[in-house]
Amino acid sequence: MLYKLIFKIGQYFRNPSLTNNYLFLKASEKWSLEKLQAYQLLKLQALVTFCYQTSLYYKTIFDEIGLKPEDIQSLNDIKKIPTISKHELIHYNATIHTSKKIRKKFKASTSGTSGSSLTFWKDEHADSFNRASIFRGYSWYNVNPWERNLYFWGFQFSVVSKIKYSILDGLQNRFRMFSYNENTIKKIIPKFSSLSYIHGYSSMIYEVAKIYNKLHLEKPKKLKMIKGTSEKVFPAYQNEIIKAFGLPIINEYGAAETGIIAFECPKGNMHLNMEGVIVEEVNNEILVTNLQQTSFPILRYKLGDYVTLSDVKVQCACGIQHTIIKEVTGRVGKVVLGFKEQYPSLYFYYIFKNLGLKYQLYLNYQVKQHEKGKLLFLIEQDLSMGQLEILNKEIFAYFNTDIVAEITYNQRISSNLKKQESFISTI
Repeated sequence: MLYKLIFKIGQYFRNPSLTNNYLFLKASEKWSLEKLQAYQLLKLQALVTFCYQTSLYYKTIFDEIGLKPEDIQSLNDIKKIPTISKHELIHYNATIHTSKKIRKKFKASTSGTSGSSLTFWKDEHADSFNRASIFRGYSWYNVNPWERNLYFWGFQFSVVSKIKYSILDGLQNRFRMFSYNENTIKKIIPKFSSLSYIHGYSSMIYEVAKIYNKLHLEKPKKLKMIKGTSEKVFPAYQNEIIKAFGLPIINEYGAAETGIIAFECPKGNMHLNMEGVIVEEVNNEILVTNLQQTSFPILRYKLGDYVTLSDVKVQCACGIQHTIIKEVTGRVGKVVLGFKEQYPSLYFYYIFKNLGLKYQLYLNYQVKQHEKGKLLFLIEQDLSMGQLEILNKEIFAYFNTDIVAEITYNQRISSNLKKQESFISTI
């Protein structure tokens, strides 16, 4: 009760509109697809009008192409709006921000893992709506945000940062793991028994699960949810995590600039947060329009991920009619350099997906390129000669003789408390 009270007091001052947004989302999760799409259209029309009236960037762009707010008469008309990239969000930052006076707003920034960090102002409504969207996902697992939780995330190790995060974590009934070695886990074993949920980088959760299993520790009896964020959840993670904690790890998909895009339901499907975003799949690339953010509007944003959306007719057994993201396949833009040709790094996703589909061989991997035409494949698992041959065949199928692949296995793939990348190029 104490932590719930602290949470509610903090929410009252920081996110006063959160409760109303949450109640709205809990009601709208029962809507039909048609009603959800009708809501999206109304929000899109209002957003385009607002952008035209208050954002110099969007007014200029719309005038250049002759687009008027009243031209948006259907969801399909969103295609009339030009796309926007992260580079443009950074370059035109000042003029994208709207002129509307916003009483309460927060400075937000992206992680910068793509090489460029974006800073912008997020209005209180958008921030509260995003948090409410996350908490709606929690509710599908009977989890309340103030319950005891373990958090895996990057950490600044200065004395001031340690004090700051210790206080914040204490108020939010959570604790962090700053390293995942056996000694650290042994020291905090008593804390695991009270955990309601675990969240953070999936690679870190996986590393802890491996040690947890090695030590033959008892599964946390109160645990209700394990949520991976910011990184891809590899199929090979699941067995280890289920063995350790008794639950699979679920996906939350989003970004600082777009808000929550999708959340995985108990039936294993990632449902779009349709009340918060419009998602398009164009040439397998995701475009995101944030319907709730007015201080820094983002329309048809090229987030930089390859995705596959399910057909809108696909029904989930959970009963929610929100469209499903079938899979997030990889990052756009990373290029593999062969001796003669260039290849999308997406090929790695398909190579390892094929190993699972064809041979039930699920591997954790990281690929590095330091020279043109040469790739180093780091594989965590042990490989037999037969499995090594299978992997080489799959690599050859995509790159032929244009790439020389070196494969090393039984490798520790560590994220060092940072977001783990599946492909690293220093060229």
